Amino acid sequence: MAQEAFEDIVETFEFLEDWEDRYRHVIDMGKAMDPLDDALKVPATKVDGCASQVWLHPKAADGVFTFEGDSDAMIVRGLIAVLKGLYSGLPLAEVGKVDAVAELGRLGLNEHLSSQRSNGVRAMVERIRNVAASAA
Repeated sequence: MAQEAFEDIVETFEFLEDWEDRYRHVIDMGKAMDPLDDALKVPATKVDGCASQVWLHPKAADGVFTFEGDSDAMIVRGLIAVLKGLYSGLPLAEVGKVDAVAELGRLGLNEHLSSQRSNGVRAMVERIRNVAASAA
């Protein structure tokens, strides 16, 4: 059920055997993302439950979900990029059906993120699901 962009991430992770290389790749993905416009970094887009500053700006157009995001932590920017690969471009009705824990588990993220980062990812996924459900 994962998006093609996410499947590309999975393939890259399979090629990168060492977790340090995977971690660097996640950071590089975050660096490659366009920054979120400062005007969108407002309390309404801030994600609570993250150790670092995180903003997600969701968009629903023609029944399709996309979002932009940013963080003050490079690894979290990379995690936002991973979530974009997982969710952006899905029909609104499909967003809630994605088993994010299982999909992210394919990357081995569950075992290698601190509990604070894992909580932050859960908070981002919850925000994504709630926004998509409200827009659907």
